[in-house]
Amino acid sequence: MLAAALAASAASACMVGPDFQGATPPPVTGYTRESLRDPALGREDRRGGAIAQSFAQGRDVPGEWWTLFRSKALNGLVAEALARNPTLDAAQASLRAARATTEAQRGALFPQVGFGGQASYNKAAGGDLQSPLNNNALLYSLVTPQVTVSFSPDVFGGTRRALEAQAAQEEGQLWQLEAAYLTLTANVVAAAIQEASLRAQIAATEKVIQAQTDLLNLITKQQNAGQVAGADVVQQTALLAQSQQLLPPLQRALSQQRNLLTALAGRFPSEEVSQTFTLASLHLPRTLPVSLPSRLIEQRPDVKAAEAAVHAASAQVGVAVANRLPQFTISGAVGASATNFAALLNPAASLWTIAGAVAQPLFDGGTLFRRQQAAEETLVAAQAQYRATVIGAYQNVADALRALQADGRAVAAANAAVSASRQSVELVRKQFGLGAVSSASLLITQSAYLQALVTQAQAQANQYADTAALFQALGGGWWNRRDAKPARDPKDPAPFL
Repeated sequence: MLAAALAASAASACMVGPDFQGATPPPVTGYTRESLRDPALGREDRRGGAIAQSFAQGRDVPGEWWTLFRSKALNGLVAEALARNPTLDAAQASLRAARATTEAQRGALFPQVGFGGQASYNKAAGGDLQSPLNNNALLYSLVTPQVTVSFSPDVFGGTRRALEAQAAQEEGQLWQLEAAYLTLTANVVAAAIQEASLRAQIAATEKVIQAQTDLLNLITKQQNAGQVAGADVVQQTALLAQSQQLLPPLQRALSQQRNLLTALAGRFPSEEVSQTFTLASLHLPRTLPVSLPSRLIEQRPDVKAAEAAVHAASAQVGVAVANRLPQFTISGAVGASATNFAALLNPAASLWTIAGAVAQPLFDGGTLFRRQQAAEETLVAAQAQYRATVIGAYQNVADALRALQADGRAVAAANAAVSASRQSVELVRKQFGLGAVSSASLLITQSAYLQALVTQAQAQANQYADTAALFQALGGGWWNRRDAKPARDPKDPAPFL
């Protein structure tokens, strides 16, 4: 009953320092200056093979957004990464540690009860001196068990502010975990798309190398027949060698990309993942959900973590203010003291004490005042960092939207360039066979064809990557996952704990 009364009195006491208020959405109604428009594709662009995408404004982001790419291999790799990647294990352990620290801090709100016991065998001074027992016995035993209780009433809320700060840090760890989850899934998807792009570039380079090899064989036969000069053979050989030089760096990049995918899945390089990715195996989502701008600050884990940092800094200001005010302590002890254990039951052996203390700093060289100033400036810094994080979040979404609006036309233009350069190579090659053009013209058209193929692969990969970047910029839909932590019950019977 005493403990409950003391805790209740602490709960009803005032709390110095600012009361934290949750952030409100910034006064913006859109991510871009103009109204959001779907990526425009003309009729010619559609003929060029570009896939039209549209924005679904106000639609929620799914919790497992990567499934929209409709790739079983990608779904399996993401699931493996979530199960085995040590980054998530570390983030989860950090969250559990923060929760344990919060529970430890919570104990400061309650009285501290302890038991102490002492048993001694003593010899008193002899001669004219008497023993403490006043019976002239020089040797005696003394047994003293007692229970001690101490409590520091949280009159000005310093303890509760410290608990509030720790709880905010725990919440920050929760959002750090969500950020790690989102970063991991986004990195897996981005790495898979990059692998698909590299495979497309390798396939294009090998295709061109094969065509240039066939052409070299043809020119060599023409030289043997006296139809072309040796310089034409040398030029074609040089062009083939240049194309062959492009292949090893791409193959190296692909091998390193495979290592990255394997590491993201929590495996060693020698345990390479079995999934492989090509652009054809990934399906571009055509309808892209775009959350309302007013909801973005509630969806982004980094923004929520920055808000938790502001909350913790706000509570620390209260702690610093409370430290400058009087500190109260109530303590008591009850027990007994006797020469043997049986005598402890005698009412005359009982003892108790109750004490109260107050401490007020009078002069400390300005230490506590400066600490309060430091806490207030830390709060200002946290608020500024929060605003920067919010601006960065909206910028991320705007960048992804701008990129997607340009990607469709870029893919269509790249497809058209590949088609035109392919036709040009075929035409010039026929003309070269008839002796109507020189080998230099053929070399130029071949180089253009190779560049067009590589550009096409890169443009397609950019469209996939920017689509994934939009999902990441919108927060990744963590709130729609079944394993997301539910919100705290607003009807908590003990909100001060």
